[in-house]
Amino acid sequence: MASTVPVAYRGNLSASVPVWLNKGDNAWQMIAATLVGLQSVPGLVILYGSVVKKKWAVNSAFMALYAFAAVVLCWVIWAYKMSFGDKLLPFWGKAGPALGQKYLLKQSALPATTHYYKNGTVEMAMATPFYPMATMVWFQCVFAAITVILLAGSLLGRMNIRAWMMFVPLWLTFCYTVGVFSLWGGGFLFHWGVMDYSGGYVIHLSSGIGGFTTAYWVGPRSTRDRERFPPNNVLLMLAGAGLLWLGWAGFNGGDPYAANTDSSMAVLNTNICAATSLLVWTWLDVIFFKKPSVIGAIQGMITGLVCITPAAGLVQGWAAIVMGILSGSVPWFTMMILHKRWTLLHHIDDTLGVFHTHAVAGYLGGILTGIFAEPELCSLFLPVTNSRGAVYGGSGGIQVLKQLAGGAFIIGWNAVVTSIICLVVRLVLPLRMPEGELMIGDDAVHGEEAYALWGDGEKYDSEKHRLYSEDTQRQKPSSGTTQEV
Repeated sequence: MASTVPVAYRGNLSASVPVWLNKGDNAWQMIAATLVGLQSVPGLVILYGSVVKKKWAVNSAFMALYAFAAVVLCWVIWAYKMSFGDKLLPFWGKAGPALGQKYLLKQSALPATTHYYKNGTVEMAMATPFYPMATMVWFQCVFAAITVILLAGSLLGRMNIRAWMMFVPLWLTFCYTVGVFSLWGGGFLFHWGVMDYSGGYVIHLSSGIGGFTTAYWVGPRSTRDRERFPPNNVLLMLAGAGLLWLGWAGFNGGDPYAANTDSSMAVLNTNICAATSLLVWTWLDVIFFKKPSVIGAIQGMITGLVCITPAAGLVQGWAAIVMGILSGSVPWFTMMILHKRWTLLHHIDDTLGVFHTHAVAGYLGGILTGIFAEPELCSLFLPVTNSRGAVYGGSGGIQVLKQLAGGAFIIGWNAVVTSIICLVVRLVLPLRMPEGELMIGDDAVHGEEAYALWGDGEKYDSEKHRLYSEDTQRQKPSSGTTQEV
């Protein structure tokens, strides 16, 4: 049958499918990027808007939404090349735009890696992903966005929204890009052999330390909010958590940069560890507090997902179970026991416990990667060839030390530079909301509320609530008083 494509367009169609393009890999990478994007919007938007007190639902959800949009623009204008471009410093790339057609349509490339042998060191180019640079830019963009959004979890319920709008691009530029280049973009930790399969250090450790540090500088929530801060919608909170869990298939499954066997292994290990961790956290709640907590189960799910992230495609299934047991118990202990006894942790108001669920779980996962990484699986993951975990002997013990040192660098850099960013922002804008806004919440900050429920004797004011159409509201009496609905 003759082609239905007009002759004038056939050449363009051929050009859009160059010989090096692998359609399967490209399709999976775009799907994985979409899954990670859905973790943020609407996943964390829903989760944040539901897990907080009702008066902070809009503000919390909006902080996540704004960060996603701001990161996208900053990423393509300068931050992508700071993360994956030419080296400026051993831990930082040169800034530049990733916007031009010639750049975005060319084949994606990864940095060179170093293979270690007894007789010396040999520099070799890594295999190049068989999809356009545009795919790589977008895939890494959604990772950058979710990192900043995770950090926001430490600050809900009191950070000045204008200060947050200024903070986002600064933290992305001076904190996130450093971790990415150092570990994934060809920086010194990358060449040294520190293993971070999908962001245990780059994303979770950095967001946990960044959030905890920022929470110190912003200060705590109001006393009333710290004493009682119930979620306003537990069922919707579960929906957001579900999007986060299933979206992690793209989070970890997309990092081999191909639809290959390692990708499948990463997805399976991710779900094994998350399920195990959720169950362990829930059992600990029942044993020590007599009731299974829904919020606790979500926290256990998250710590399992975070812990397996640096190891997802590098460990076997049995190791994923062990990591799930540890990720469901170690962060549980730091959050439920240590947090209450350590003055520093108790003094800093980390709203959603991001320090425990991401920093502790991420560092734990990175260390466990150095213990359980299987040599054959390591060889499938390009940046860590010729590496092995401690349980497999050989150089595995050194790998644990590398993991510890790599995590220490991420902690130190983010604690110091995040503090500097907060001090700079504070020179321009107050980091904390004024007391009047802290007392009222969303209505004072945004002029909007999460739920338009007028059935509790509340007065309807058409001047204030003018978004509603006239046919659904009662006319305001001529005397100027409001009418109850």
